Amino acid sequence: EMVNEKDDSQRKKKESIVDLSKFLDKKVRVKFQGGREATGVLKGYDQLLNLVLDGAVEHLRDAEDPTIIGDETRNLGLIVARGTAITVVAPSDGMEQIPNPFQNAEE
Repeated sequence: EMVNEKDDSQRKKKESIVDLSKFLDKKVRVKFQGGREATGVLKGYDQLLNLVLDGAVEHLRDAEDPTIIGDETRNLGLIVARGTAITVVAPSDGMEQIPNPFQNAEE
């Protein structure tokens, strides 16, 4: 019985690392490995961070400058986003694009 209790507490700990419940039914912006970005309404998730997004829209990269996200979008509808491919989940209204402070230094 002690083993089960330990497993249980570890499982609870794992879930509490990322609490996405406050984002449920809200619009979130998700960034993926490889640079793709999408927004959608978070409908569900699991402890592996697989997300179900409704009304999802991919934000396409600028054709001239792939380092920036352009104005062009692509409707994806209802999607399941694999947790292993996700790098950032943020509320879409609370995330303003800020200019990259390192851009000029690179040139």
